[in-house]
Amino acid sequence: MHLYKKLIPLLILLFAFATTKAQPDSQIDIEDAYKPEPKREFRGVWIATVVNIDWPSSSRIGPDRQKKELLSQLDAHQKTGINAIMLQVRPAADALYAKSFEPWSKYLTGKQGQAPGADFDPLEFATTEAHKRGMEMHAWFNPYRATFDGNFAALASDHITKLKPEWFFIYGGIKLFNPGIPEVREYIVRVILNVVDNYDVDGIHLDDYFYPYQIAGQRINDSDAYAKYGGNFTDIKEWRRDNVNQLIKMLGDSIHKHKPSMKFGISPFGIWANKGQNPEGSETHGGSSYYEQFADTRKWVQEGWIDYINPQLYWQIGNRSAAFDTLLDWWSDNTYNRHLYIGIAAYRVLERKLAAFRDPNQLPSQIQYLRENPRVQGSVYFSSNSLLSNPLGFTDSLKNNYYKHPALPPPMLWLDSIPPNAPRELTAKGGANGIYLKWQMPLPAEDKEPVFGYVVYRFDEGEKTDLNDPKNILKIQYSTDLFYTDTTAEKGKNYLYIVTALDRIKNESDRTPAIAASY
Repeated sequence: MHLYKKLIPLLILLFAFATTKAQPDSQIDIEDAYKPEPKREFRGVWIATVVNIDWPSSSRIGPDRQKKELLSQLDAHQKTGINAIMLQVRPAADALYAKSFEPWSKYLTGKQGQAPGADFDPLEFATTEAHKRGMEMHAWFNPYRATFDGNFAALASDHITKLKPEWFFIYGGIKLFNPGIPEVREYIVRVILNVVDNYDVDGIHLDDYFYPYQIAGQRINDSDAYAKYGGNFTDIKEWRRDNVNQLIKMLGDSIHKHKPSMKFGISPFGIWANKGQNPEGSETHGGSSYYEQFADTRKWVQEGWIDYINPQLYWQIGNRSAAFDTLLDWWSDNTYNRHLYIGIAAYRVLERKLAAFRDPNQLPSQIQYLRENPRVQGSVYFSSNSLLSNPLGFTDSLKNNYYKHPALPPPMLWLDSIPPNAPRELTAKGGANGIYLKWQMPLPAEDKEPVFGYVVYRFDEGEKTDLNDPKNILKIQYSTDLFYTDTTAEKGKNYLYIVTALDRIKNESDRTPAIAASY
């Protein structure tokens, strides 16, 4: 995903750029009539662990400092308005979580297979802390990459490449799972279901590495597997696409069977196919996942195998070969009623040679463009450190403009369309530290789905109690606590409070009656 080798030098640049003040967005006229931000919008960020791109900063710093680093990132993203974290937990047939039958990742401890400490489970810790901050946690897997480099001697003795060497081929100097072997697909499903069953994550997320990106002079050594498992296929390329399709369908079916409310999404390369290759493709001229990676990404949403597609549109608006706007329009016409989140290249602002991304209006314009399309439900930024560095003031622009108010993730009605019942007996009372709110748990929902959290709204005295305007959201709470303290209330002011309940898919209940209180 995301051209890691090219990004490694950027890690140095991330801290070389001085943080600049947010630039005014020329397209926004502050005199315009008030238009509320979307109350429902997916606002994600990738936290990459491979080669320590985002976290942890080093495998040598130990669990305590790694925890502090992660909390610092989560706090910063929460302040920016991010509401979903894509945490890379399996970069190379390894694990950044304790309940795994694959070895611990070397990016966590410095040595593959070495545990970080008896009481540290990074995925469990990250999930708990993300939920405390009103953010979803999506566990990000690289499905087919087995090593990131050619240092095979450093692999743990129980690494799957040593236990099942016949499952792999070498391409570009690294080992990759052979997608054409049925046992490989079954193994990957088992790895992912292990997380589905044992962790409180909100989603399973795959990146764009299926069959490898093409390298001149290299060939995929899968002719033996094709001879054995090719069946009635007369074209090895069609067989390869079918191999990937089988995995995606197996995963979708299995994930939803184990946890019906679990979201399953994939972030593919931005071009499915060019129109010059396929009349149904986009008006682009670049590499394509369908022909080069044998990944029929459009089919996965067309068949309903995944819940969201998150294409990496890492080009500027108007790019001659692959324009951001052209590709966004194409994907919005090919979502088949699944969610579409746009992968946005915050990291490209740090690449000095890309003049288009050095324009402070480029990324804000991309947000404005995607918000104008009702079939786009949000965006995800690559990557965490890039966003934290506030390139050209863009993160300030998110915090102070586009993400000024909280947003709930959009619900996935095909997974669950039944909301919880409303909380009961809301009370509000001024106290020493603010206004104390209490309520009782809602009665069981029609589908018996448990409550996952609550939304607290606050209105000034006399203000219209409009729950559709996110400026009135005081707190999005992913816990079953039946209380909240408004520490931001001003003394002498009168307020109205309303509370709603959320289920796991973020369906929202009816409102409680408005309750008045003063501090």
